[in-house]
Amino acid sequence: MSFSVRENPDQHRYEAVDGDTVAGYVEYVDHRGTRVLFHTEVDDAVEGQGIGSLLARSVLDSVTGAGLPTRVTCPFLVSYVEKHPEYADKVELG
Repeated sequence: MSFSVRENPDQHRYEAVDGDTVAGYVEYVDHRGTRVLFHTEVDDAVEGQGIGSLLARSVLDSVTGAGLPTRVTCPFLVSYVEKHPEYADKVELG
């Protein structure tokens, strides 16, 4: 399987997809000019295959690369940021 990440603005989320199959997603809400990443979900069938890390890296790179102020409240993403210091000065945790 070859996964890529795309934004689905209608559902306010970023999705890890293989063709038309959604294997995981990160939900967000835009609040007062800040993109808040609040929930990550990965399908049980592909858990342990790096989908969560792919989502985290792709979403954080996309959002911060676009210059959007970003707050991370999802526990999975908070943990990811804590393990990847290159994001520490680009996002707000909590």
